Amino acid sequence: MDTLSYKTISANKSTVNKEWLLVDAEGETLGRLSSKVANLLRGKHKPSFTPHVDCGDNVVVINAEKITLSGNKWADKTYQRYTGYPGGQRFTNAKVLLDKNPTAIIEKAVKGMLPKNKLGADLFRNLKVYAGAQHGQEAQKPTAVNLKDIK
Repeated sequence: MDTLSYKTISANKSTVNKEWLLVDAEGETLGRLSSKVANLLRGKHKPSFTPHVDCGDNVVVINAEKITLSGNKWADKTYQRYTGYPGGQRFTNAKVLLDKNPTAIIEKAVKGMLPKNKLGADLFRNLKVYAGAQHGQEAQKPTAVNLKDIK
């Protein structure tokens, strides 16, 4: 019996095939969009997925200001930050955050779905979010992805 046919192939930095993907966030629900983008960043959609290697794709998200939230989440969903001073905990809701910085709401959601280590920080750098339909990655020729096709 040939035992070499059972060898598990592990991807590394030099063997990974990274692509540029374009995701349109218009009309998408925040959580569903974020989980699918996190999977694309992680590389879980590829047969050569390796948990400890950045084998995911670079993802460009456009129309970030046109996402949707269900129910009363625009008013009830709160984001918390800390200034560093005693009593310096600050809260803001989703509507205020979207008005102030439309890309932050998607970035925060996706970042929370990535690993909390150096690999997660490297994966997060592969995400580009833009508020409008124009993006700065035309030179990379990103491939448009339909999120309905991704499980």
